[in-house]
Amino acid sequence: MVHGCPWCYIGKARFTKGLADFAHRDQVEVVFRSFELDPAGAKGVTAPVVEMLAKKYGRTLDEARGMEEHVATTARAEGLEYRTDGRDHGNTFDIHRLLHLAAARGRQEELLDLAFRANFAEERSVFDPEVLIALAVEAGLDEAEARAVLADDSAYAGEVRADEREAAELGANSVPFFVFDRRYGVSGGQPAEVFTRALEQAWAGREIEELVAAAEACEPDGACAVPQV
Repeated sequence: MVHGCPWCYIGKARFTKGLADFAHRDQVEVVFRSFELDPAGAKGVTAPVVEMLAKKYGRTLDEARGMEEHVATTARAEGLEYRTDGRDHGNTFDIHRLLHLAAARGRQEELLDLAFRANFAEERSVFDPEVLIALAVEAGLDEAEARAVLADDSAYAGEVRADEREAAELGANSVPFFVFDRRYGVSGGQPAEVFTRALEQAWAGREIEELVAAAEACEPDGACAVPQV
C-alpha cells in the first residue's frame, strides 16, 4: 500500500467491503506491504499534489484540480472523506518504516487507516515527523519507540526494501495490487464484488486473470492514472 496513492485509499475500502461478503472471511489473513511511488524523492521535500499532476500529465492547474475532483467523487461514493486542496506529495519511506514497527506490534492496520485519513481527509501532513508520531501514538504504539525508529534511518529499512523486491518479483508495477494465496493478482481500485469473486476463486483453487485493463491505479513515478477530464 502507498499513502500518497488515492486508489490505495479507495481500493482498501473496496477490498474491505468485498471481504465482508466472503463466506470464509474469518479465515483470511490480510497483510499490507510497502510500495513507494517516489523512492528517489528527497526526504522532507514535498510539493502540492495538484502541481505534480499538472506537470505529469501536461495539464493546466484547473484540469489537474478536475482530476482530483474525480478521485474525490469516487472516494466519497465509498463513504470516504477526501479533500482536494492542500495535500502534499513526497517521499513515504519513513511512513513505511513506521508501518513495519506497527506490524511488529500488531497495530499495522490501525496506523495505516490513520495515515490514510490524515493524508486524504484531514489537514495533517503525513510528511511531518511530529504528525507521524501523533498518528503512531493514536494507533497504540509507544511514542519513544516510534521516535527511535524515525530517528534511525536504518530501522525497518530492510523490511521496506524486501517488500519492494517482492512486489517487483510478483510483477506489481502499479498500486493498489492485491495478491491472493501468493498465486493470483488483482490490480487497481476494483469494485468490491471483484474482490469477493477473487477471494472465492482463490479459495476454490481456480486460476483468475490479473485484472488490469479497467483498474485505476498509481504508478511508480508518483502519478495516479485517472480518466481525462
